[in-house]
Amino acid sequence: PSHKTRQNANGNRRGFECPEERDYYPYWQPTLQGNYDKDSQKTAWLDAAYLGQGCEKVIKNSFNTEDKYRCVLNKYRDYGMSITKDACELEGGSWVKFTSYLEVLDDITNKDDCEAKNKATPRNTIIWAPLRSDSTDSKCIVKAPRAACGTIPFTRVNHLGNSFLHANNASRFEWDIPHFPSGSAKRCVVRVRYNITTMDYDPSQTSSDQNGDNSPVTNDPTIDVFENGNGLALAINTAQFGRTFQDRSHIFQILPRLKSMSGKKIHNLNVRGQRGNLAQNFPSVEYDFVPDKLTVKQDDLVHIQWAGINTNVAGRAGEGKDGTDRNNFVELSGDPDTSYPYILSKAPFWNNVVSLTDPSSSGHDIAIALASSGYFCGKAASKTCPAGMSVDGNDRDALQKQLDNAPASYFGHVIAFKGPGQVYYMCTRNNNFTNRS
Repeated sequence: PSHKTRQNANGNRRGFECPEERDYYPYWQPTLQGNYDKDSQKTAWLDAAYLGQGCEKVIKNSFNTEDKYRCVLNKYRDYGMSITKDACELEGGSWVKFTSYLEVLDDITNKDDCEAKNKATPRNTIIWAPLRSDSTDSKCIVKAPRAACGTIPFTRVNHLGNSFLHANNASRFEWDIPHFPSGSAKRCVVRVRYNITTMDYDPSQTSSDQNGDNSPVTNDPTIDVFENGNGLALAINTAQFGRTFQDRSHIFQILPRLKSMSGKKIHNLNVRGQRGNLAQNFPSVEYDFVPDKLTVKQDDLVHIQWAGINTNVAGRAGEGKDGTDRNNFVELSGDPDTSYPYILSKAPFWNNVVSLTDPSSSGHDIAIALASSGYFCGKAASKTCPAGMSVDGNDRDALQKQLDNAPASYFGHVIAFKGPGQVYYMCTRNNNFTNRS
């Protein structure tokens, strides 16, 4: 079984992680990340790789492209520990091929309708086939799209931050969310890994078998560069070679589009970073809108939203109640080098937008909702804004001036534009010079 790595020779395990699968990527064998669950769809399309092993190899062997095998024991969902066919047979199991998919269209129950759906959905490849080789029960399967693979943006050595490719901005991956033909909401997990790769040995051919005396590299070796027996020592820790320093997972939801959004590009405008100053947050960052400079076409849509928590590390720099995140969105009354927002009723930007998620909201209502992080839903009561949650009819406590009693996370609005324009914006709470947005 997979349980050892060069950095984890004793096979220690934390939570549900598989250390070998974590530390060696791409990892072609069956993994815990590939489990199927009757209540969720396999999200193999999240397989995006940035490695020096060549994109052709990564894409060809990705579960998005190539079906994978798994050792199945007596029960349908009883999986063995083996990751090769021979070992599986010794374990008494069957080597079963599994088909990767984006989703299964359970409402389509025959091949003809499935093929018709494939022709009508050019963005996806949809097939009629079993999900696994030990089954004859065919399903209408939406295949996972081709994995994204590319070269990482170059940054200064030992600098976890801005890249040359994204001038004045942190390294980033612009992700085009896949299309789900079912139109159903999807609960998804995105996994982010920060890998360090060294080419002092072939990483694709090196495993825990090369630990100890078989290691191609050694700790703090002395190199006889003078050829006189008096060498120079290298500061090398083999546990730091070719390893994963960060392995983070985040859960989010993808909602189906409304009819009014059909065929339009939606840009996601949200907030990154966390509470604290630069030193406290490293290697993360302080609060910041992302993307920090967004150019859209007139027919494009923008979803302004953010997520926050009330359980940040205590004692970190920031405004408002200790340990909490709060964000809002207000139009600046001047250029980006100014610090004061417009009074909402006089902010010109909101005269140029409409909300597709709440068409009954006026531009002023949208401005109020985003400025209060959803504490207020608009100026006055409406079909979608209860009187007690409006500015005019509020029957709760007054909005705390640093948003302490506003929601930490806010769904926001998906907005469309009436015409061309430009807006500079800020967050009133996170505008301290030591941790500003």
